[in-house]
Amino acid sequence: MTATERRRLKQLAHSHSAPYQLVIRVRIVLDAAHGHSNNAIARRHGVGVDTVRLWRGRYDSEQGMESLTDRHRPGRPPRITALQRAQITALACQLPAETGTPLSRWSSSELAREAVVRGLTATISASTVGRILAEDTLKPWQHRSWIFIRDPAFAVKAARVLELYARTWDGVPLGDDEYVISADEKTSIQARCRCHPTLPPGRSRMMRINHDYDRGGALAYLAAYDVHRAHVFGRCSPKTGIVPFMDLVEQVMTQQPYASAKRVFWIVDDGSSHRGKAVADRLTARFPNAVMVHTPVHASWLNQVEIFFSIVQRKVVTPNDFTSLDQVEDRLIAFERRYNETARPFRWKFTPADLEDLPARIERHEQKESNSQQPTGCDHQPAVLDAAA
Repeated sequence: MTATERRRLKQLAHSHSAPYQLVIRVRIVLDAAHGHSNNAIARRHGVGVDTVRLWRGRYDSEQGMESLTDRHRPGRPPRITALQRAQITALACQLPAETGTPLSRWSSSELAREAVVRGLTATISASTVGRILAEDTLKPWQHRSWIFIRDPAFAVKAARVLELYARTWDGVPLGDDEYVISADEKTSIQARCRCHPTLPPGRSRMMRINHDYDRGGALAYLAAYDVHRAHVFGRCSPKTGIVPFMDLVEQVMTQQPYASAKRVFWIVDDGSSHRGKAVADRLTARFPNAVMVHTPVHASWLNQVEIFFSIVQRKVVTPNDFTSLDQVEDRLIAFERRYNETARPFRWKFTPADLEDLPARIERHEQKESNSQQPTGCDHQPAVLDAAA
């Protein structure tokens, strides 16, 4: 060992960033250069004598550090060829119904079975199929719902709603005596009385909800949310319809500041309780300062009251353990008062500028999916607007 090589090894032996295994091997070589026995080196570094003998004999002063690295291990030759991998990936890209298989979606075990039945390979395990799909980022057992934009006036209707959220109407800023209300119904809230009492969380134990329950009926919760004042007006009803919705409108519009407001915009979806021009005319006839604004078809995500309903679902309804519908109604109204005490307007981030950029985003998404799926031989399906965007 030359003096230069010895200095390099000593520097590496005291390194804090080099791999630990390499540091141990270097220290074994340095101790051997000082004349220590194999047993002494093994005891000093807490390794086996065979390990000391291996790296002491493998070190070559001409190769230097390269002689202390692991040799290339090619491993067992692959049993699944590249063609078979492509065929399995292509199979995963097909809907099971298209292949005549009585399944709604694939799993790794079902794909492995189908590959053997089709003669793509003599045998293959579910874990091997999983590894093949993981390399292509395919997960056939997962699914996500989506929806096409069917409303031909989607851009126009959505722009009107977004402008109201930004406090403008037809390009003119709203006045201080103009308000925006987002309204909808949360249907079929059931009263499920658990057959055994709910147990509170305890030490090393989460809250326990009994699985068995008795049904106590269902009701609907109608809510109107003032977008800019962050105030909720709600009421419960045995069912939805035009009459319960107009009762909600009456509840809001007979209060101040809405009763004397210049205009009150009511943002609603295309539900049966407030669909069409007839409902809008009925609203205006009853309250001349009320203006009904519809969201596009299948675009309830544009209605801010849906955010409030998601809060109600998480904090009030789930887990569902109510002895009667009266208890459900009392809980909903009490939470409404509690929410109004500290509520703040939602930080709505989807702006009219984002709406204009939406077609370009969809096109980029389509192109990205097309490029990612071309190597696998999958049939590309056109991307559409995700309802949870």
